[in-house]
Amino acid sequence: MDSKKLYRSRTNVMLAGVCGGIGEYFSIDATIIRLVWGLLGCTGTGIVAYIIAAIIIPKDPYEK
Repeated sequence: MDSKKLYRSRTNVMLAGVCGGIGEYFSIDATIIRLVWGLLGCTGTGIVAYIIAAIIIPKDPYEK
């Protein structure tokens, strides 16, 4: 069984590649993730969560 790992995207990047990486992990469009994250950003929680995710989630070592 091939285990999936969450990485920040190197190709689907706007700020740090967090939304692109989450979109690739769940096989959905990164734009949907960005819209949800934008709504969370209006509350302030999303901004803090994005910064933490950008620090914790490693970049994809296999992507070119």
